[in-house]
Amino acid sequence: DNRIVSVRGDDDDVFSKGYVCPKGIAIADVHHDPDRLRRPVRRNAAGDFEEISWDEALDLVAGRLGEIRAQHGSNAIGFYWGNPTGNNHGALLMLSSFTKALGTRNRFSAGSQDANPRLVTSYELYGSSISIPIPDIDRTDYFLCLGGNPMISNGSVMTAPDMRRRLRAVRERGGKVVVVDPRRTETAKEADEHVAIRPGGDAAFLLAMVRVLVERGRVDRRFLETRTSGWSEVERRLAAFTPARVAAFTGVTAETIERLALEFADARSAVCYSRVGVCVGRHPTAATYATDLLNIVAGRLGREGGPMFTTPAFDIGRVARMSGLDGHHRWQSRVRGLPETLGDLPSTVLADEIETPGQGQIRAMITLAGNPVLSAPNGKRIAAALGKLDFMVSIDIYINETTRHADVILPPCWNLAEDHIDLLFNAVAVRNIARWSPPVVEREEGELADWEIMLELAERLGGGPLGEPWLDRPLRWLRPFGVRWTPTGFLNLILRLGPYGDRFLPWSDGLSLEKLKAAPHGIDLGALRPGVEQRLFHKDKRVHLASPRMLEAMAALERDLEARAGENGLVLIGRRELRSNNSWMHNLPSLVSGRERCVLYVHPDDAARYQVRDGELAILESRVHRGEVRVAVTDDMRPGVVSLPHGWGHADSAPWQKVAGSHAGVSVNDWVDDSVVEPIIGQSILNGVPVRLEPLTSSSLTFHAGTPSRPDV
Repeated sequence: DNRIVSVRGDDDDVFSKGYVCPKGIAIADVHHDPDRLRRPVRRNAAGDFEEISWDEALDLVAGRLGEIRAQHGSNAIGFYWGNPTGNNHGALLMLSSFTKALGTRNRFSAGSQDANPRLVTSYELYGSSISIPIPDIDRTDYFLCLGGNPMISNGSVMTAPDMRRRLRAVRERGGKVVVVDPRRTETAKEADEHVAIRPGGDAAFLLAMVRVLVERGRVDRRFLETRTSGWSEVERRLAAFTPARVAAFTGVTAETIERLALEFADARSAVCYSRVGVCVGRHPTAATYATDLLNIVAGRLGREGGPMFTTPAFDIGRVARMSGLDGHHRWQSRVRGLPETLGDLPSTVLADEIETPGQGQIRAMITLAGNPVLSAPNGKRIAAALGKLDFMVSIDIYINETTRHADVILPPCWNLAEDHIDLLFNAVAVRNIARWSPPVVEREEGELADWEIMLELAERLGGGPLGEPWLDRPLRWLRPFGVRWTPTGFLNLILRLGPYGDRFLPWSDGLSLEKLKAAPHGIDLGALRPGVEQRLFHKDKRVHLASPRMLEAMAALERDLEARAGENGLVLIGRRELRSNNSWMHNLPSLVSGRERCVLYVHPDDAARYQVRDGELAILESRVHRGEVRVAVTDDMRPGVVSLPHGWGHADSAPWQKVAGSHAGVSVNDWVDDSVVEPIIGQSILNGVPVRLEPLTSSSLTFHAGTPSRPDV
């Protein structure tokens, strides 16, 4: 009856070794979820959603988009794609062609909330946004982790199943794990040392470490001279970042900074890794740059146990360069002039682009597996803006806080009804692997995959799968003869022409899709390879340390050192959870059962100072929002810092997602000021938001938020 009976890990898988996280187990629940949409729906005159046929839905959507484009221009159409797209090779490969068919530059993504500092830094240093150094965690002797929680994420931009085992292995071979984070995270509890830094202090902390290496003569001069450019200018600017000067800014003593720097330099192998907590805080570009700078100056880049470049079987960096996506700052948003990165504008300007009249104002919106009302800053403003559109269509399996504003929702089949080849996460994995997974269930009658929905709309709007008329036209001519573009077929081409491919030579034993299909547990292509040449795309084949934008980021940080060193007000940060996948898996009982998790972590000293109590409601206020939160008192927090998890706030989707609605929580991004952005890349500052905390009084309007609970300890 096409039902999934159970989900379990594959003990013979070459990479996971049978490890599976709770979200992986829950994919069966998504398949069976009665609230998941199976057929297109349209909003009727009464404001309710009613089912319609696929042909009617696709014709209606293409017709309305075409009308708006003809009347107001291509940029009157906005497009937002969300995190689940990264798990879907078909949708990923259609993104560029789909937006080319629309003709719009008003493209936004969930990745613009936390990925752009990494992408821009990689492009400036190495010549490609996709040249991302990955920690060689399985061979390192010193793992320095800032703002990441790989015990929960399984390695964000460091795909590594079963991080608990991998972190313990570092220690078992005599190494050390150090976590720098305002919260004692699950990863910090596994570490040898936890450094409770002030939010926003990461870049200064790291640059001070580099300064120590320079002063103590622990610099890899040979690598700097033969593989980099601009070191002398960077070295000169490091003079401003002494450990003593940055101590007040970071909340970390000069002695600790100096000790950690020397430990990092003296270890047989070492890697510095920074991720979401750093990339959404103040100075995220400077912090990401400083992460790479420390690795480079200490002679760790491209060496075993350090940060290394992957050699993926499916090179998405090559695809990005071929399609013209790779790059940044090639155009700016109409309002506020914020720059694009990899073709996407910062989501913080989405509401402005809808609300502000003039040529290029967004009048129609398309969302693909995205929920910006919860994922982007000041989501209540975005929700109000979506309600003002002339037309909106969502490609999504749920009616959620964002898609409830749509005129039409086009639900793709669930991922388990499609074959799967991991493009994104294998490209940033700690080993080179390749795997093809067949469909697990059959599609329901009439269902389309998301890439097919995008292709149907693109062709109705004059585009095609390859995004170039001279290539798409012959494909249309050949369709009556059974010739059809598919993402899996395209990937077979990329695979066979890739670094492990058979090059279409009959006598070659290289990879092909056929060979992948014959290996149900995947194919291990080996450990990460030493060297940097293969991922340097500047013409001179050097790492450009003195990129003007990186120097600008350093200068902005230096100006901030004195301005903010004495600040001691309360600030808000987010956090990641093991049983959450951003905003979209909270309708599954298996993932939301048990204690309430959308609670505000508060240090005991702050609880006493602000007169709030464990398990009770309190008022949290920022410049843009005032609302109620449930308090959980814990000494895991640094004093002066409070924390809410992201992805919650489901009250508005309660009629359509019953489980999520009954565990609504609050959206941390409601407290984020969308007018405050990092000047280099225009990204919102989601961590370190100034807030005020006060006890709930009898005059406050209360709401039921569930059963009080303490955080996991």
